Amino acid sequence: MVLHSTTSRWVLAVAIAATTASPAPGQVAGLSGTLVVTNKSISTATIVDVATGRTLATLPTGQGPHEVALSSDGKTAVVTDYSGQPGRTLTVIDLSERRVTRTIDLGDHRRPHGIVYLPGDSLVAVTSEASGHVIVVHVGAGQVRRAVPTRQNGSHMVGVAADGIRAYTGNVGSNTVSALNLRTGEFVRSWEVPTAPEAVNVTADGTEVWVGSNDTGKVSVIDPATGQVTTAAEGFGWPYRILFSPDGKTVLLPDLRREELRFLDRASRRELGRLSLPGGEPQGITITPDGRYALESLSNQGRVVIIDMATRSVAGYLSVGETPDGIGYTTRVFNR
Repeated sequence: MVLHSTTSRWVLAVAIAATTASPAPGQVAGLSGTLVVTNKSISTATIVDVATGRTLATLPTGQGPHEVALSSDGKTAVVTDYSGQPGRTLTVIDLSERRVTRTIDLGDHRRPHGIVYLPGDSLVAVTSEASGHVIVVHVGAGQVRRAVPTRQNGSHMVGVAADGIRAYTGNVGSNTVSALNLRTGEFVRSWEVPTAPEAVNVTADGTEVWVGSNDTGKVSVIDPATGQVTTAAEGFGWPYRILFSPDGKTVLLPDLRREELRFLDRASRRELGRLSLPGGEPQGITITPDGRYALESLSNQGRVVIIDMATRSVAGYLSVGETPDGIGYTTRVFNR
């Protein structure tokens, strides 16, 4: 069939509109920067340009990388290599050069998992699940500078207050949370919490410690000043992580088993909404410094979902590697 010229122009215009109407993967209004995601099963880290969705590099890590922390200047990423034998290393990545610059051997401190950069960008605090410590590691020197005992079993994740001194671990094997002083290297105390506490975080000012129970599906809040433990939310299948918005007003709670993300008002503990992520197995989560977008790894789908915080809806996706888990974001752009 031959189309008249007017019809042909109309068909061409529709085709162009269809091509340009849908943004390319990763293109979300006002969102740029760089994302680093660990891929557990294939032992790599993926670096993604967020504005375009383009993979900038896929780099080898130690076996079974789980968590990743980015320096505040956005130049360095440190990955915890949790699995395998000996399962005792950190992988250091230069994001501007997109290469692994160092592998740090932690010696007797095996099964490194939770990790947080401390103020100043030279030190990271890392849980050693096997040795029962939070170790303070100098990234540039590749040295363990301090080992702080948690005095509990299965210290999996760590939350650190903004002062870089007060740290808290969720101790899955002891059903407790430990309080530590990273400056003096001392164990301070522990609190009993609902069983199998994994997810843990502390507010920037250190006044509230939030912890999730894998067995009971409860999320609890500890007041470190009084030791009081109260229930903030319940009914979770697996409250995998706890994240506070930059202004401290909203708590983001990924539920891996129910495949959804819950939003809570921190002050009132009122649920603000839920976002269903079917088939995704949501795991690691981070948020942009302006609080506009959250980014969460979907382990079962090999991608990261971009979430609009204002509407609590999906704004887009980014492709990463297989079984993504830990996730870190910087506003810095290294796309060249």
